[in-house]
This record gives sequence, C-alpha cells and structure tokens, in this order.
Amino acid sequence: MIRTILHYPDPRLRQKGLPIARVTPELERLIDDMAETMYAAPGVGLAATQIGEQHRLFLIDIAAEDEPSNLIVFINPEITVKEGEQCGPEGCLSFPGVTEDVKRAAKITVRAMDRKGATFEIEADGLLAVAVQHENDHLDGVLMIDRMGVLKKRIVTRKMQKRNASSNNDDA
Repeated sequence: MIRTILHYPDPRLRQKGLPIARVTPELERLIDDMAETMYAAPGVGLAATQIGEQHRLFLIDIAAEDEPSNLIVFINPEITVKEGEQCGPEGCLSFPGVTEDVKRAAKITVRAMDRKGATFEIEADGLLAVAVQHENDHLDGVLMIDRMGVLKKRIVTRKMQKRNASSNNDDA
C-alpha cells in the first residue's frame, strides 16, 4: 500500500524513531508499504518517520533505472565509522523539488538488522554513504534543511510554504 509522505514543515518529521525490538508480520508489512511508496515517489531512500511511523527503520535502493533493484532494509541502524568529507546535491521526498548541496562523511560503516532480523555491517561510500546518512538523520528528527546555511534555509522554507499553500488550495 502506498503511504502518504510527509512534507516539510510537518512537525512529525522532527519525531525521533524508536528502536525496534523484533521483526513482526506488522513490521514486514510496513517495510513492503515503504518500498512501494519509495518506488512510486520515485526516490532512492525512505525513512519510516517520513510516513509518520515512529520506528528506527529506513530503506535504500540506489540501483540505476537500467539495473535490477537492490533494496536494502536498515532496522535500528547505527553509523559506527565516519571518514573524510564530501559535499554534493541531495534531494528529499519530504522536500519535493528541492535540491541542495549538503556536507556528509565520504565513507561510513553502518551496522543494522535486515528485514529478517539478522545483523549486518557494510562499508559505504559515494551515493550509498550519502543516502544512509540522509535517512539516518530522519530517524533522529534531523532534516536536510538543518544542514544548510541561514540564507538557503530561508529560501527553502519559503519555497516549501508556498508549495504547501498552493497544494492546500488545490484540495479546496
């Protein structure tokens, strides 16, 4: 089932995800819903908090359109190592139409559980490292706008307010 993605400045985006004790059939359904929602958007990542679910869970699939899907499920993720620095454009499903340069670690190591509850650890760089850091921020209530300078923050906030006002008018 495709879920509604929350858009900034929805206050639920600031809620922190709560640790997941175990994988349940309900959690597996949520993962399936999140995957369907992310692919329909379309996006490369989606955190549970972006659809109003307060869990430490996100999904990422950075496969190019001409490549087979490579969905990775991260339950209770923990970034254990950050190395170097990179700065590049990021977008976010909660900020439709907004792309800004964001500083991130160049290489990370992340430990999490997969959809079956098995623990795994991966080293990531490039787009995967950026996506993991971006989605992990969501679980802490941190948004990409928080990583922008004051002027960029104002511009993006105005853009989102204008967008939300016009979409609310469309609903009327």
